[in-house]
Amino acid sequence: MKINHLTSAEENLMKLFWKLNSFYLKDVMEHHTEPKPHQNTVSTYLKILVEKGYLKTEKEGRIFKYSVLVPFEDYRNFLMREIANNFFDGSGKEILAFLFRENLVAKDDFKEYLGEDIEIKPPKIKEPKLEIAEEILNPKKDKKAKDKKKKKKKD
Repeated sequence: MKINHLTSAEENLMKLFWKLNSFYLKDVMEHHTEPKPHQNTVSTYLKILVEKGYLKTEKEGRIFKYSVLVPFEDYRNFLMREIANNFFDGSGKEILAFLFRENLVAKDDFKEYLGEDIEIKPPKIKEPKLEIAEEILNPKKDKKAKDKKKKKKKD
């Protein structure tokens, strides 16, 4: 099953739907936090989420019963893979370095997975290359270096 991206509004509603799992429109209106959206707005989002494949409908008389098709874990895995690929070049090592650098995880968080004898070194941060900034800040030095390179190429 292909999982598509959700807008933040769709994602917020899906958080409620994952808790309810199977529900009617009236259930959504009852369980939604304040300020409650208009019923027509919720109906529109339900229709969109059915089209995206996140929900399915069953007609019961004159009303629809909605059920979740994409479990929360599957969506979370999809998002984490997207983040890993788009922001960390698919590298788990870079993700861990980021989490440690931002103090989102600590050494103790890994003891249950890796044992007591783990040694975590602070991540090495690569210094960015600032070639354009150097050229702007030191134009004469760079110009002389370029001129020397040109002379060497001519010889």
